[in-house]
Amino acid sequence: QLQFVESGGGLVQPGGSLRLSCVISGFTLDYYAIGWFRQAPGKEREGVSCISSEGGSKYYADSVKGRFTISRDNAKNTVYLQMNNLQPEDTAVYSCAAEAQEDISTVRAMCVLLRGSWGQGTQVTVSS
Repeated sequence: QLQFVESGGGLVQPGGSLRLSCVISGFTLDYYAIGWFRQAPGKEREGVSCISSEGGSKYYADSVKGRFTISRDNAKNTVYLQMNNLQPEDTAVYSCAAEAQEDISTVRAMCVLLRGSWGQGTQVTVSS
């Protein structure tokens, strides 16, 4: 059974930065594509960024491109999301997700179609 433990969220002022972490257990991360999804109050869940099992392919939603960076450390079963220049519209619950690499066509598809299982998430609030 997959288990996700997200951390690193909090309250930050516009223009600030946060680094989210997600420790995943229950399977070997080496064979899974990983993503970060977010959901703001009253809005649909959005695939923010996804990364392939070996880290060679990455996808970013247009809304975060150039500001967010996804990375992974398979040895630690951990995935990260570095978020810079945060804006109020980034306020949401951020969850990490996992899907078997062999079950997705591209990491873009994983993010756009919200493929995989995900955790409870960590709250990110951007406000002055």
